[in-house]
Amino acid sequence: MIHTELISGKRFLVTGGAGFIGSHIVRSLLEHRATVRVLDNLLTGHYENIEEHTSNPNFEFIDGDITNLLTCQSACKDMDYVCHQAALGSVPRSILFPEKTNEINVSGFVNMLIAAKDNKVKRFVYASSSSVYGDEYSLPKVESKIAAQLSPYAVSKYTNELYANVFAKSYGLETIGLRYFNIFGPNQDPNGPYAAVIPLFISQLLQGQTIKINGDGKTTRDFTYVANAVQANLLALMTHNEAAVNQVYNIACGANFSLLDLVANIEAATGKKAVIKHQDFRQGDIRDSLADIFKAKSLLGYDPKIDFNLGIKETVIKFLDRYVNS
Repeated sequence: MIHTELISGKRFLVTGGAGFIGSHIVRSLLEHRATVRVLDNLLTGHYENIEEHTSNPNFEFIDGDITNLLTCQSACKDMDYVCHQAALGSVPRSILFPEKTNEINVSGFVNMLIAAKDNKVKRFVYASSSSVYGDEYSLPKVESKIAAQLSPYAVSKYTNELYANVFAKSYGLETIGLRYFNIFGPNQDPNGPYAAVIPLFISQLLQGQTIKINGDGKTTRDFTYVANAVQANLLALMTHNEAAVNQVYNIACGANFSLLDLVANIEAATGKKAVIKHQDFRQGDIRDSLADIFKAKSLLGYDPKIDFNLGIKETVIKFLDRYVNS
């Protein structure tokens, strides 16, 4: 649990703060009376995700790009902590555009590390991904066991972990990486060719469209509600446990569900029946995913509060409020 007094008055830079996960982190930090600066170029984020904070004197927005080192240096000035969420997501997009994925996810990441180091930031917490496990097929996924990455996106995230480790050893920058497992929840964009599966399925079902499932629907994921990811970020930013620093953690719920389970839960939450069409498996995808979260629990005190079923219900309610009832 994070106490407000630990965060109140501290200064945080959240890169990608107008994005899905970043905007939830921003809201939570401000609720804990922090000073928050957001750096986002709005390539995949949306200003409406953070528009509610514009009148808050503790909030600042910089429309800028992490691929510009000077912008990163300016954004890190006077900050105590960096919460780095900015990235170009999507495995399929990275396969089509490896150069852009590398530019943002690797070069931009290094720029942020340099800027954090130069501005003497206390700690750099960053988003990694379960995709780094690649073709390590044993379950559950344990942080120490990874194999060959299967996409440019996965390579970029693993490269982030390597660079963070080097900056910790070479420059003394405190870093913590969080390997997200299929984070979902409100503010997740259902539109565009690279929309995540949960908002896409919800949108398709509500509009009476056919839900297209890659493969037989028995592919499993450790779907993780966004509030759990927010908790993990705040714990990582504020931990006083020296053993917890310069580590990488799985952030998930420790339970997996199939795509067919997902559709059934969305049907239950919406009261609508889905029409499903199966298509080929997607390149770069793994069959099953399940996280071991013991390390995050023991070193960070991570304790996921919202499970898959409740998370789907909450997501559908907020989805209806934002895209249907508004």
